[in-house]
Amino acid sequence: MGDAGKSVSFDELGAADLHVDAVYQSGRSGNAGDDPFPRLLRVSNMGGFRYRGTLAALEMVVLTSSMADANWPDELDRETGVFTYYGDNKQPGRALHATPRNGNELLRRIFAAAHEGDAGRRSVPPIFVFGNTGEWRDVMFLGLAVPGTSEQQVAEDLVAIWRTANSMRFQNYRARFTILNAPLIERVWLEEVIAGNPYSSRAPQAWIDWVDKGRYRALKSTRSIEHRTKVEQLPASAEDLAIIREVQQFFEGRPHDFEKCAAAIARLMLPDIAELDLTRPSRDGGRDAIGKLRLGHGIASILVDFALEAKCYAPDNSVGVREMSRLISRLRHRQFGMLVTTSYVDLQAYREIKEDEHPIIVIAAADIVGLLRRHGHGDATAVRSWLEREFSAPSVEH
Repeated sequence: MGDAGKSVSFDELGAADLHVDAVYQSGRSGNAGDDPFPRLLRVSNMGGFRYRGTLAALEMVVLTSSMADANWPDELDRETGVFTYYGDNKQPGRALHATPRNGNELLRRIFAAAHEGDAGRRSVPPIFVFGNTGEWRDVMFLGLAVPGTSEQQVAEDLVAIWRTANSMRFQNYRARFTILNAPLIERVWLEEVIAGNPYSSRAPQAWIDWVDKGRYRALKSTRSIEHRTKVEQLPASAEDLAIIREVQQFFEGRPHDFEKCAAAIARLMLPDIAELDLTRPSRDGGRDAIGKLRLGHGIASILVDFALEAKCYAPDNSVGVREMSRLISRLRHRQFGMLVTTSYVDLQAYREIKEDEHPIIVIAAADIVGLLRRHGHGDATAVRSWLEREFSAPSVEH
């Protein structure tokens, strides 16, 4: 796969290959000259969008991300090889394509070209994706990317979405790329790209297959961790903790009402849920739901039954074996289960569902935060507004 743990020093950048998951160090002088990209790929030292050539004739594109913007959560799904990247119109006051460094215009052009068939794909330059490590200006190479994915329709790979900030609405792009199965990018090809000759014998085969045939050969990584720890299930930052506390405290004293919120969160993860019906409150403080997930489209689709359990617990109160056993017992006539909790599943219960291969999706506190952020609720204030709008207790008439 990649070279996780490999690190390339600042002095070595000019002659370095690109290894997936390797770290490329910046300088340590504390100024703009520390940026690694001018040495590594001969591009500028400014911005998340960098390129060689012109917008009309792109030769190379470099995308960088902090992977930590709460309102614009860029994300690499290593299991599928799909990279989600947001454009650079992140504040109100500008039109969609009127950004200072032309990032959104660049996205528009490369996705438009990718949709134009064989000739269009040959005008799409190699796209190199990096994530910041948080150490100085060091970056990790995430992979060689192409616009779009094999699973999504053309109309879905680049979408202009609306957001609101300071009571003003504005649009930004959400782009979906495929990270290609090219774990090593040789320096000799990088130099050929820089020289304007990307279609050489040293080009990665996965990239050539996409250019010539439109075939997506994604770099996929099978998940090896069988169960998540408490730390992995709970939010890490103060901002994330504030979001999950908003949810937990909003339903304090009325845990049964959390069921509706859990159902909404489940729909954020699985948009193709066709039905989700609440059942009566349970004696252990939770409520249940039974639902149907639509697989496929149109008349050829089928409905798959599932059960949902909601637990609105404080972050220090885990979901244990007893609660998990209750959900497992309800799967007798259903294909899978979902647990939505504002806390986490303890180690023994998590091991049980994994080792016994129970088909249960766990949506823990950290997952809830991630889902809310990806759907535009990026901080505690925005989450509170969403909760009040959707789940406020009905007023009692006298």
